[in-house]
Amino acid sequence: EISACLVGSEMCIRDRKSLIRKQSKNLQRQERGIMAEGKDLFQVEIITPDRIFFAGEADMLEFNTADGEIGVYKNHIPLTTVLEPGVVIIHNGDEQKVAAVHAGFAEILGEKVTLLAELAEWPDEIDINRAEAAKERAEERIAAKSQNLDLKRAEYALHKALIRINVAGHK
Repeated sequence: EISACLVGSEMCIRDRKSLIRKQSKNLQRQERGIMAEGKDLFQVEIITPDRIFFAGEADMLEFNTADGEIGVYKNHIPLTTVLEPGVVIIHNGDEQKVAAVHAGFAEILGEKVTLLAELAEWPDEIDINRAEAAKERAEERIAAKSQNLDLKRAEYALHKALIRINVAGHK
């Protein structure tokens, strides 16, 4: 199911599996009428219980919500939503930072986006061997189909392990 909606001054097209995003930063700026560098930047904070994981500027932020993937630009309509485990991509010009984020809340305001996450990890912080082992354990639990199995919990563990493996590949 694909739905289009006008959000703030941006057109977002999203479905549960993918966000269709514009390919060229120059084209994005031309379409939005923003030609001067820096005018389309907004503040991003990713906060976990034990640290401020990221504090800086971005011209686009991508992350997963309970309703699917979302891409946020400056002046996005205010929104508070549930943050689902997934990959966060912080865009700033031609630079991208990729991280794994595991559950929490997102607050989107015109000039600032705050992600309050249970856990956030940069690619170099992820132990790929541990993530692979967690993936294998989760797959074994799901395949065993034990009566004592909490299927949702096993699927959640598998999902988190796959996210970590994916993000670790961005080193």
